Amino acid sequence: MIISGSASQDLAAHVAKELGEELCYVECKKFPDGERYLRVTEAVDEEVTIIQSTGYPQDENLMELLFLISNVKDLGAKYVRVVVPYMGYARQEKRFNDGEAVSAKIIANLIESAGADEFITFNIHEECVLDFFSIKTQNVSAMPAIADYINKKYIKKEKDNPIIIAPDKGAYGFAREMAEIIGCDCTYLSKVRLGPDKVETRIVDVRCDGADESTVNVDAVKGKNAFIIDDIIATGGTIVNAIKILKQYGAESVDVCCVHPILVNGGAVRIYSAGADKIISTNSLSSDTSRVSLAQSIADVLRK
Repeated sequence: MIISGSASQDLAAHVAKELGEELCYVECKKFPDGERYLRVTEAVDEEVTIIQSTGYPQDENLMELLFLISNVKDLGAKYVRVVVPYMGYARQEKRFNDGEAVSAKIIANLIESAGADEFITFNIHEECVLDFFSIKTQNVSAMPAIADYINKKYIKKEKDNPIIIAPDKGAYGFAREMAEIIGCDCTYLSKVRLGPDKVETRIVDVRCDGADESTVNVDAVKGKNAFIIDDIIATGGTIVNAIKILKQYGAESVDVCCVHPILVNGGAVRIYSAGADKIISTNSLSSDTSRVSLAQSIADVLRK
């Protein structure tokens, strides 16, 4: 049985369809004072999968998730699998300054204490967050789904000449994974300090033979269709910088891809204004840019 929270209704419906599973209807509303009301309208199976992202509004979506987990356990579910395509509060995995709350740990403890037996998410920003759980966890990559979408929609001929770009070395693993699936080159941008007050972002020459990656290849993107990939895009500042550099070095076109489209404070507008042709994201969060469905990826994980 698939049970959807209100933040992931469309995604949950498609997962249920992929698996041929029943999709349980949940009545959810808000009282005038802001408190939430939740009612599972059908008898629950012994094994239940709840699908609910905990993005904005984070507190409301998280509270709803906790209600769902605890409630289905009370109603007779023996095993509750929780799929959280985007986990809110996961970016504070340690105490950076004295006295800070380690929000990722607190959220993990809350989900587990509510009764979850298994936790599944997509491209969590820091994988060490999963260490806060004592239950079974899985961090699934959305890169195959994004790469497959790009292959089908935008790469129709050999002359399309794509290249996958990571906006920094931290995202280079995503670029490599996508490039391998698509069958094209990839590289990343690196900040190089030229002096006390001068930093330059460069295109790194990443060679297949594992040679020195510190050299610069200004022709790496010239005449190519560049696809920038990152896990999360929030304000878009890093992506805007990457677009400008790729355009400067002669990229034919620049498209921006990500798993989690937070896109706050005019992030999408800034990215388009910088020269991006498209923003392509998954539906881990509901957004105008959500072109790639994670339903098949979730269904594949649940079948195992």
